Amino acid sequence: MTDYEVTHSITPEEYMKMREIVGWGLFPLEQAEQGLKNSFILICLRKEGKPIAVGRAVSDHGYVVYIADVIVCPEYQGQGLGRVIMEKLLEEIKASLKPGYKVMISLLAAKGKEEFYKKFGFVDRPNDAFGCGMHQWYLAE
Repeated sequence: MTDYEVTHSITPEEYMKMREIVGWGLFPLEQAEQGLKNSFILICLRKEGKPIAVGRAVSDHGYVVYIADVIVCPEYQGQGLGRVIMEKLLEEIKASLKPGYKVMISLLAAKGKEEFYKKFGFVDRPNDAFGCGMHQWYLAE
């Protein structure tokens, strides 16, 4: 599929709609706005102005980058758009490095998507060198 436009922005409303479409957790729009605003890299693929895939990375601007989102609308899955998002994210991450610098790029794969990320050089955890990845959601009262 090549009939899409690459942009570096998405509205909080569009982003939350994409999360909803793929069954990811929702949170207040204000949080989405802050998260998007503070993204290190954001890639959005649009068809006829509508977002069909998005990828986002956050960074400490030192040596850690976290790929926070790779979302492809279900009707566009299987057409290589996730690959396009990943290639563009990794390309921009690498382009941000000064000569001699290195960066640890991490992500949490959605269940069943591990093989996709292995194609880009990511390794499963746990393994002989690393423990398992972990996370938690905290809901303020």
